[in-house]
Amino acid sequence: MTKHRIFPFMIAFLTVVFLQAQVLERGNFLVGSTVGFSAADSKISRTLNGVDQDESGPSSLQLGISPNVGYFLTDAFVLGIGLDYTFSRLSEPNEDRTDDSDFLFGPFMRYYFPLENNMAFFVEADFGFGNSSDDLIVGGGQQKLNTNIFAIGAGPGFTIYSDNAIGIEALFKYNFARSEFTTDIDQVTTETITKTGQFDIALGIQFYFGGIQKVDTELTEEGLFGL
Repeated sequence: MTKHRIFPFMIAFLTVVFLQAQVLERGNFLVGSTVGFSAADSKISRTLNGVDQDESGPSSLQLGISPNVGYFLTDAFVLGIGLDYTFSRLSEPNEDRTDDSDFLFGPFMRYYFPLENNMAFFVEADFGFGNSSDDLIVGGGQQKLNTNIFAIGAGPGFTIYSDNAIGIEALFKYNFARSEFTTDIDQVTTETITKTGQFDIALGIQFYFGGIQKVDTELTEEGLFGL
């Protein structure tokens, strides 16, 4: 490779590295959201008149949206706060139905492993605390329940970001949630604890800003990747 070809190649490579350092460097902010679908299996433990009962719960499909804001405490490491709203509808074979609306709030952590060409792998973990509102139709009668929820999730992801500091990402995550509520029907009190494990696949967009300067793509012969 001749010198006049090596020089532009080196400039392009160093510019990509510089861009990654800007996007993922300490002091920057991360703002965005993910939207995802999930499939879940559940196990239910009931205490009825002092007798413990275990049974399989229903399977479900869910739709969720999760906005977040984070801060780079160090290069490639983000600590932030996120919201998680999930709506699901369960239909049983006996025509009983449950509409469930969950709202969680809590911290998240993310660490990036940058690659070339404006790409990076990352690992994310989050914690959520909140409540759920359920409308139940059981035997033709309707009930409304309020449930306390604790959730924790973790998993890997992949992002591609442009020289405008906009990232498009995919996240594959395992979530575990524990919820608890009590019902009193015909003077029979039932305490229900639900433990749910589910895998989520979500797509999202993130904006990286704060201390970021747009890279001058005219330094290269062909420019850098941009969305």
